[in-house]
Amino acid sequence: MNLNDRVVIVTGGGRGLGAAYAVGAAKEGASVVIADIADASDTVRTIEEHGGTVRALKVDITDQHALESMVETVVGEFGRIDVLVNNAAYFRAAASGSFEDVALEELDKCLDVNIRGTWLCTKAVVPSMKAAGYGKIVNVSSASVWKGTSATGPHYLTSKAAIIGFTRALARELGPYNICVNSLIPDAIPEPADQAEEDMNSAAAQRQIGNRCLKRQQTPEDMVGTLVYLCGSGSDFVTGQSLHVNGGSYLT
Repeated sequence: MNLNDRVVIVTGGGRGLGAAYAVGAAKEGASVVIADIADASDTVRTIEEHGGTVRALKVDITDQHALESMVETVVGEFGRIDVLVNNAAYFRAAASGSFEDVALEELDKCLDVNIRGTWLCTKAVVPSMKAAGYGKIVNVSSASVWKGTSATGPHYLTSKAAIIGFTRALARELGPYNICVNSLIPDAIPEPADQAEEDMNSAAAQRQIGNRCLKRQQTPEDMVGTLVYLCGSGSDFVTGQSLHVNGGSYLT
């Protein structure tokens, strides 16, 4: 289940979970394009140290013209786009709070990045996939949609619920072009990595681990195998699905 000769764009791939996706895809043989507003040099260095092919582009996914330029650059350099991983999201910087406490500006920012950004990035990439008659789109949602709670707040949960509907609609619309569209659903993952041990000892983490079938904290690397599966040929007849990776935190 390798990704040899595949060209994979990972939005928000410069750090955190996105970096794990980018590194994991590169280790499986993909040429990886990291599209991020953040500095991606550490991720690029890691991929290159493992002999992988990587290109980092500074891209704001809410900027339609920047995304069109990104696609032009990627197709010009690599010849095609096989996979888009819509991972970039407004999460770390998001203000937490209850429904009544969330400011309208905060709601707008969350929806702008998480929904509009995913929409625009997909819209920019789809024509290339249609022309090729093949493609994979992986939209990263959140376990909070199924749990009904989010540490960030209801605005974040709402934005990630929209991703599920978007995935299902696109799976129907793009299926005739042999383009598979799926959602990847991580559970809570401590970031950055050096916080994992400290978080492991918190009461909240212990409750979370206690609810899982597999009694440990989740790591970004736990997501990589499923991501690679969704990017590769082994999932060519899988579309419109939500694949949960949560150690049995809840069962679907």
